[in-house]
Amino acid sequence: MKKWFFLLVILLPLGCEAIQQEPQVVIGEYSKAGDQAQEAVSQTKHQTKAQTIKVTKSQIYQGNLLLVNKQYPVRQEGVTADVANLFQHKELVKGYGLLDKTIRLSQGVAQKFQTMVDAAAKEGVRHFMISSGYRDNQEQGRLYKSMGADYALPAGYSEHNLGLSLDIGSTQTEMNRAPEGKWLQKNAWAYGFILRYPKDKTEITGIQYEPWHFRYVGLPHSAIMQEKNFTLEQYLDFLKEQKTISTTVEGKAYEVSYYPVSGNTSIPVPAGRRYERSGNNMDGVIVTLLP
Repeated sequence: MKKWFFLLVILLPLGCEAIQQEPQVVIGEYSKAGDQAQEAVSQTKHQTKAQTIKVTKSQIYQGNLLLVNKQYPVRQEGVTADVANLFQHKELVKGYGLLDKTIRLSQGVAQKFQTMVDAAAKEGVRHFMISSGYRDNQEQGRLYKSMGADYALPAGYSEHNLGLSLDIGSTQTEMNRAPEGKWLQKNAWAYGFILRYPKDKTEITGIQYEPWHFRYVGLPHSAIMQEKNFTLEQYLDFLKEQKTISTTVEGKAYEVSYYPVSGNTSIPVPAGRRYERSGNNMDGVIVTLLP
């Protein structure tokens, strides 16, 4: 008994010392790092949360959301870079026809259009045709001269000068009566397209009703415009007023923000988050955070 008591007396202080020293090591390491460790942690968290993208003034005039009308012309940097003659790209012309061999359009938009007409075909609507797409200034100038201001816009002031707009027809009948026209007015938004010049919006767009003229703007913008019955003009005004909006389309979350741009501008976005950027062709850019 005395022997065990003697050993306990010897070991107890050593155990206490060991127990006291263990947290001191941790505290000592933290103390040595001090503010530097805290700063490093803070910087890491900050980098995880946001990154900065640089926007120049020229980017106001590039993207899918450019407003083009009598007041805001297309600038050269706004023309889509992938415009191609569709007749020469047979892989892009499946499930629909072309009015002639001269039709040009953004290849990316043509792919979206093909996806859309494939979906329509599954519902028995399959007589689509593209009658007009991208026009350069010479083509637009000739059209304006032959048709006049009531039916055409001057060169550089037409959406057809972008490469994002197309006139869609039916091989069966006029679009305002055709199943193709009715299907598009109901479903085109789901594929990123909008009816650019609706019947009841002439005072806003300045253009008469054109049931054949569709414009690619992409999701979620087309979905928001469809839900709120907005033209592109109304949608861009809405974004400027709201600054940031969040929406969910088919279970996918998006966030859309407007930023005014007068020169080189830095815009924060979450690090690792996919995003798209488009100018509005007026005074700023729209940044869309993607799912």
